[in-house]
Amino acid sequence: MRLETNYTFVSMIKITFPDGSVREYNEGVTGLQIAESISSRLAQEVLSCGVNGETYDLNRPILEDAKVVLYKWEDEEGKHTFWHTSAHLLAEALQELYPGIQFGFGPAIENGFFYDVKPQGDTVIREGDLPAIEKKMQELASKKEELVRKNISKADALEFFKSTGQEYKCEHIAEDLEDGTISTYTQGAFTDLCRGPHLMNTGSIKAIKLTSVSAAFWRGDDTREQLTRIYGISFPKKKMLDEYLVMLEEAKKRDHRKIGKEMDLFMFSDTVGKGLPMWLPKGTSLRLRLQDFLRRIQQRYDYQEVITPPIGGKQLYVTSGHYAHYGKDSFQPIHTPEEGEEYLLKPMNCPHHCMIYKNSPRSYKDLPLRIAEFGTVCRYEQSGELHGLTRVRSFTQDDAHIFCRQDQVKDEFLRVMDIISIVFKSMNFENFEAQISLRDPNDHEKYIGSDEVWEKAERAIIEACEEKGLPAKVEYGEAAFYGPKLDFMVKDAIGRRWQLGTIQVDYNLPERFELEYTGADNMKHRPVMIHRAPFGSMERFVAVLIEHTAGKFPLWLTPDQVAILPISEKFNDYANEVKAALKKYDVRAQVDDRNEKIGRKIRDNEMKRIPYMLVVGEKEAQNGEVSVRKQGEGDKGTMKYEDFAKKICEEVNNMINKW
Repeated sequence: MRLETNYTFVSMIKITFPDGSVREYNEGVTGLQIAESISSRLAQEVLSCGVNGETYDLNRPILEDAKVVLYKWEDEEGKHTFWHTSAHLLAEALQELYPGIQFGFGPAIENGFFYDVKPQGDTVIREGDLPAIEKKMQELASKKEELVRKNISKADALEFFKSTGQEYKCEHIAEDLEDGTISTYTQGAFTDLCRGPHLMNTGSIKAIKLTSVSAAFWRGDDTREQLTRIYGISFPKKKMLDEYLVMLEEAKKRDHRKIGKEMDLFMFSDTVGKGLPMWLPKGTSLRLRLQDFLRRIQQRYDYQEVITPPIGGKQLYVTSGHYAHYGKDSFQPIHTPEEGEEYLLKPMNCPHHCMIYKNSPRSYKDLPLRIAEFGTVCRYEQSGELHGLTRVRSFTQDDAHIFCRQDQVKDEFLRVMDIISIVFKSMNFENFEAQISLRDPNDHEKYIGSDEVWEKAERAIIEACEEKGLPAKVEYGEAAFYGPKLDFMVKDAIGRRWQLGTIQVDYNLPERFELEYTGADNMKHRPVMIHRAPFGSMERFVAVLIEHTAGKFPLWLTPDQVAILPISEKFNDYANEVKAALKKYDVRAQVDDRNEKIGRKIRDNEMKRIPYMLVVGEKEAQNGEVSVRKQGEGDKGTMKYEDFAKKICEEVNNMINKW
């Protein structure tokens, strides 16, 4: 549409909002102007905007019809924009404080931002230097410096960053960037190579905390220079920072590495190898209980469990495409004495499951076929990226692969969503949401499979979420090249978000392995493959569960349900009699027969997060009773030990029967 005003033509564009409403604006309208047209309050709160799936600065012109989303602090994209600008603010402060400093990459991350830098000469930036850097950042932020975007040619970009002595920026431009795709952002005296998006100015950054300093290799390559990585976080209000710092202190108390050691759940040994967890007896019993729990659920949903080898021939992963995509992130091939024979430590289970499917002729009547495995895989992680159980080099996935017809995809998604819901609720993860990752609507070329099957699969995922009433955020362009997916995010007890559980449609592996079934038309067809992992991995799930519960696991799951505390050595025999009686009811108990005062025993077993403590002395021994204490609640009175055992069994059964 074009409007004629005094012989001047003004082009109009249509802006579609998330609720489906459409408004017309002048071509070149900005996100800020759109927000202002809705309300002055919104214009004050908006940080950036989404335009056809791409995040824009608020002052960047919109030149064509577009779907527009306005992002505030509450939105992940809004936080990302805020923290991205904060990273530039950090770099500007460092440039003033450390003349000649070299800059690597400085992105926004899930909680805050970082910048990799190399100070000039022998200068070292340490934790003690962070307060001074924070002060400089606050000073610069208060100037409300505008961030100015400039599109620039490759030649001009190289010339500019060479003139400022930024070697890492020059390498990045020369090796990674194409002409016509390069832009810079300038605030004050600092200019950075960046595609954006950013805040319009630094004034809204009101509270800053630089949290740590660590080492990082340039480009993550341990053969390259070691840089200094400075982490930080920022907020639009000081109160938010204060709340975040309280949460950090609570997170330290809940650190799964600390609690895991206190509860004797798992250990690491550099002699065994970095990133290779070993499960101790109590941790093993907890893990096996989790596996048995999921096995029982899977049996209800007609899964068949398999076991595959811990290694596979290299050609298996060449066929699957994993070697080409992930070979550098895997342990290198194992060469056997036989010439030309190569194996890989198994980096994933799906290629093995494809071969199990292919082992027998399949009919449409055989589908869906649901194959499950607790399969241990190995992936190489750089030593600097390893972190407790959340980032390891060997882990066990609660993996399953469903081979089905296209018309069965939606029903299978619904069934898997039921399983994931049971898992989350049984662990008291009541607050969770989903992300639907779909194709880039403007670029179908990079995806395998026809438009028709993609549209059906995407529609099936969206409809499944709607039917379940599951809050789901749609992200375009986030699908894997082989299919759309649904990722589950949970919030733990202190508000942190964790990704746990995924469901993924795959058109690629059935094609690569030439999987087929005979249809009702007596013709050969390709099955659809669905990847599914409710826990994600046993290691990561246990880590998140520890931090969510602070080690106070549900009664049915915890390694030790009861600690029996004799008040003196002469009641040790009675304590062991109680333990034997509880064992008959499958109640897991241990006797604390140390020569310590009862108060010390109570405190120590509280620290071990054991749900129940039974104090036994002369009166209890004479009457066949126990004095019951409950974790966090104190004295619960005296009862016969058999009555207590029945009470525990009833409590556990009530928990389990809910699922």
